[in-house]
Amino acid sequence: MSTGFSSSSCRFADYFVVCGLDTESGLEPDELSGENFEQSPLRRTFKSKVLAHYPDNVEWNPFDQDAVGMLCMPKGLSFRTQTDIREPQFHSFIITREDGSRTYGFALTFFEEVTSKQICSAMQTLYHMHNAEQYDILHTPPTPRSPEDHRPTPQQLHAAPSLSRLQRFNSYDISRDTLYVSKCICLITPMAFANACRKVLEQLHQAVTSPQPPPLPLESYVYNVLYEVPLPPAGRSLKFSGVYGPVLCQRPSTIELPLFDFPLQEVFELLGLENVLQLFTCALLEIQILLYSQHYQRLMTVAESITALMFPFQWQHVYVPILPASLLHFLDAPVPYLMGLHSNGQDDRTKLELPQEANLCFVDIDNHFIELPEDLPQFPNKLEFIQEISEVLLAFGLSPEANPQCSEGQSKIRGFRSGDMSSDKRNGNLAGSPLNSYLLRENQTIARLQALVKRTGVSLEKLDVKEDTSTNKDSKVQCDEDEMKMHQLNIRVREVFANRFTQMFSDYEVFVIQPSQDKESWFSNRDQMQNFDKASFLSDQPEPYLPFLSRFLETQMFASFIDSKILCHDDEDKEHTLRVFDSRVDKIRMLNVRTPTLRTSMYQKCTNIDEAEKAIEMRLCKIDHTALHPHLLDMKIGQGRYEPGFFPRLQSDVLSTGPTSNKWAKRSAPAQWRRRDRQKQHTEHLYLDNDQREKYIQEARNLGTTLRQPKLSNLSPSVIAQTNWKFVEGLLKECRNKTKRMLVEKMGREAVELGHGEVSITGVEENTLIASLCDLLERIWSHGLQVKQGKSALWSHLLHYQESKEKRDATPAGLGPPGIIHDTERRKSDAGCAMPPLKVSLIQDMRHIQNISEIKTDVGKARAWVRLSMEKKLLSRHLKQLLSDHELTKKLYKRYAFLRCDDEKEQFLYHLLSFNAVDYFCFTNVFTTIMIPYHVVIIPSKKLGGSMFTANPWVCVSGELAETGVLQVPKNTLEITFECQNLGKLTTIQMGHDNSGLYAKWLVECVMVRNGITGHTYKFPCGRWLGKGVDDGSLERILVGELVTNTENEERMCRTPPMQQSPGMMRRFVTISPNSKPKLNTGQIQEGVGEAINGIVKHFHKPEKERGSLTLLLCGEYGLVWALEQVFQHGFKSPRLFKNVFIWDFLEKSQVYFESAEQSQMTQDENWQMRVRHFCHFMRAINSTPRNIGKDGKFQMLVCLGARDHLLHHWIALLAECPITAQMYEDTALLKDHSLVNSLIRVLQTLQEFNITLEASLVKGIGI
Repeated sequence: MSTGFSSSSCRFADYFVVCGLDTESGLEPDELSGENFEQSPLRRTFKSKVLAHYPDNVEWNPFDQDAVGMLCMPKGLSFRTQTDIREPQFHSFIITREDGSRTYGFALTFFEEVTSKQICSAMQTLYHMHNAEQYDILHTPPTPRSPEDHRPTPQQLHAAPSLSRLQRFNSYDISRDTLYVSKCICLITPMAFANACRKVLEQLHQAVTSPQPPPLPLESYVYNVLYEVPLPPAGRSLKFSGVYGPVLCQRPSTIELPLFDFPLQEVFELLGLENVLQLFTCALLEIQILLYSQHYQRLMTVAESITALMFPFQWQHVYVPILPASLLHFLDAPVPYLMGLHSNGQDDRTKLELPQEANLCFVDIDNHFIELPEDLPQFPNKLEFIQEISEVLLAFGLSPEANPQCSEGQSKIRGFRSGDMSSDKRNGNLAGSPLNSYLLRENQTIARLQALVKRTGVSLEKLDVKEDTSTNKDSKVQCDEDEMKMHQLNIRVREVFANRFTQMFSDYEVFVIQPSQDKESWFSNRDQMQNFDKASFLSDQPEPYLPFLSRFLETQMFASFIDSKILCHDDEDKEHTLRVFDSRVDKIRMLNVRTPTLRTSMYQKCTNIDEAEKAIEMRLCKIDHTALHPHLLDMKIGQGRYEPGFFPRLQSDVLSTGPTSNKWAKRSAPAQWRRRDRQKQHTEHLYLDNDQREKYIQEARNLGTTLRQPKLSNLSPSVIAQTNWKFVEGLLKECRNKTKRMLVEKMGREAVELGHGEVSITGVEENTLIASLCDLLERIWSHGLQVKQGKSALWSHLLHYQESKEKRDATPAGLGPPGIIHDTERRKSDAGCAMPPLKVSLIQDMRHIQNISEIKTDVGKARAWVRLSMEKKLLSRHLKQLLSDHELTKKLYKRYAFLRCDDEKEQFLYHLLSFNAVDYFCFTNVFTTIMIPYHVVIIPSKKLGGSMFTANPWVCVSGELAETGVLQVPKNTLEITFECQNLGKLTTIQMGHDNSGLYAKWLVECVMVRNGITGHTYKFPCGRWLGKGVDDGSLERILVGELVTNTENEERMCRTPPMQQSPGMMRRFVTISPNSKPKLNTGQIQEGVGEAINGIVKHFHKPEKERGSLTLLLCGEYGLVWALEQVFQHGFKSPRLFKNVFIWDFLEKSQVYFESAEQSQMTQDENWQMRVRHFCHFMRAINSTPRNIGKDGKFQMLVCLGARDHLLHHWIALLAECPITAQMYEDTALLKDHSLVNSLIRVLQTLQEFNITLEASLVKGIGI
């Protein structure tokens, strides 16, 4: 039944195109395609032309002659003689328009005999010239060449021929040889029905080459496909007639996954499941991806498959699956891209000059291997995911490993043996016999399958091997069996992939931040707005997901996805993808009755494969629509004849316009209306919707990435310059956004530590942001490089600088150009002259990195250097110094490079300068196992001569990662340098002396410690005596440190608020001279205790990776120990003017009282006895410790242990009721006020829910 279509549907194909040799203009060498003239003439490329296209123009899809010409024949024309292989080759391509919408092209390239005498003689002439040159070369001393096989294999057709073969295969003799040239016929279509288009083209070609002419003139068939075949409506199938047989296509409905008509099977056979998953991960993280193959169709299949599997997300950046040779400079693009590069069959990857490899995923399709960037995170649940896909593949008789005898029986890959494969570690492939497709009923295959199953760990019970569809469904299914298999495998694999995202983001809507203002103002401030609550979302995720998810949430594709969510409130509005995704998410929510907030990493398999497959089978069994049959056109007699073997020039008059009567092709409709149709019909495949939203999303996301595809035209220098200018602007904008995002996160977090607002960044997230900054720097440094050396452009530049600097330093001093900041310049520091700061030296920082043996690669070194410079707050300054060597920059970079655009470079360095406002520990926290030199200086008080001091001091330094053990300090210099494994951020120092000699009393002001690599200096204030019979009689003390911030000369103070300060001033007032101490009233004391406890509670509410130092909160300034000291000092009677009484004295007296009370069997309840026993046990243990800590040190230890074991509130209750308190405290004392004591007990009880672990230095020598 032929049907009329409603006006909203569109045509199946927009254009039919013929490309090839234009005999008028003759042979024009194609300089742009980069072929060299040493190639023999048959191997060179010549310009191809678009010979004809029908119709001339379609208003909703203007014909782009340059782009179509370039992509139909990306390498230009090629010539062959009768001795060469001349099989037709099919490939597809894609043209991306300015607005991001796409058109597809399907091309069949075949060879035709050259009939033009001029062309043949031109080729003969080129050969004479070439042979003369070769003759000269032959008689010069030979260069060794690899002996090559004498059978021309398809690869060798492209390879530069060895001289021995030159005469036999690369000659052309006009009298003896027949010359053939490539020609291409092509369909340009709005949707990618690859199989249908392939059939149409192959049948057209067959019609020309077969001995019998086709039933109708060729024009009838072309006319039919252009004007009489509509696009199938959503959810329907369509049958139309080719020259020799029916052609089928079917289109998914609006609730199914979007149309995808490329064979996924081929991708798995080419790359292997493991590699496909790694490539998929790279694409999701928007890493630059370069595909490499000598088959255009493979490039297209892999690119389209990877982007289709991302559903519901869409690739947002440059997307050129087939990069024409003339656009190779585009590989320089410093933006994420997914591009396909044609290899000449010269399999050698090493000859390929790629500008930027630090963050590149290189996929060598023909050789089945993939090079990944460093530190690629694992895709969540990767193993279970691989297992689930393997089950699908095995059910179709496919091996999850790459299969060298690949899909279409295309030429075998040269020099490829399975043995090499297993030894090739990069492959991610196990050696193994590939499975024969679909022979599962033969025993040997089952045996092989089982062997494979053992290796891959897939359990066979669950496998339902697909029955051969031909046996039972022959009666129904209208398409051939292979096509059916392709559809079934595709939909199964795609459903498994889509299910991962529906599971992972099943509750994403909860975290979308809806804009409070109207859409207009939302758009104008789009860059500043957060559209998704990343921190809360990540805090709900299982730990192993975080490395991947935290990077994924930063991508453009995720941001665009959320933007489109914000823009569509009701279902009507939603883009196709979003609608499908949301309906699936809702389904999951209904099934999962478990509380949605609890995230588990339970792997949930895909459940809706069957219904998706049924929908396709239904359409293929029962064809919904049949198009009109081709028919004779109104042509004059004699038109439409042609010579067999040649594709003719068709009659343009009959092909230029379509039928007027056909209901569905209303040509009269205004163009705008047609355009809306086109967009509607794209919505399904390209997720575009009404013009306004499209414009909005484009504007909203205009982050320098509007370049979805280079302009495919013959490039003039001005076009290239303009493209590069766009890149420079894009890089600057990206730099601005990145620095802003990092600062906001960091500032936000420190505001939290000061008690403003909520915590919002995680360690993982900080790492993600810094990694993406490193990636941006690599992209900037590789833009416009002259010659590439090593994988990291930044490190390579640094090495050049180091080399030139060392040469210059070898010359007499002072000859350096004035632009260079000399390394002798030092930083001033507010740490006093006790510890002069490290000198600022870019070269020295490089040497530190070069000395770290753990970092093996250039990319790793560059990243470590960036982290170190960030931590030292020198990134901007170092890079400025690096770029101040203008001679070097000129030598390394082309004129258009980002680093040679002065204004942009200045702004870029200025953005980086803003990082100096916050403290990063991104080097210390990441390189935890490296050796670091530390320098310790003890500063005695200047007031009381420390010079008479006779004892031998010692220190022990502790950090978040480790501690040093006891280090003896020479008493004459009081400083020491030592090297040890990274201690992390420093927290405490234990310091003391051995009490030897006549004058063993020592008043210490503070201790300074500096990290020799990062330059971080910590100050540990003391201000107390160490010695018997002075102060509290202590020979050792535990000091808590804080980071000293450097102030740059002339720069305004830009520093973050310090963490908490050390237990310095307040306690000194309190204990050395009780009479002069500032009297705190009970309200202030209560507030102090509350604040201290609050700090500890907050500490435990942060994610583990970001908690600061608990020691600071316990023993630091205004910490818990200080607060309780205030409690016990309040109203304490001081017996005589000159004798100090310490809290510890009171506690010891109380202990004596309790012990005697216990002996005398005073009748108290169980509880009381328990508490007393604990209290006395702790007091005895602390008093009998071998350490010489004084009375205040003992009190600190008691508080810390009491906090750890949740006993403090019990002890306060005991002491408040103890008779000793009555004797030693005045009536107004806080301890005698019942209500105050009760509220204090309540506050201390809140510590019970936390598991407090004390730093070893606090409780050394106590065995409780």
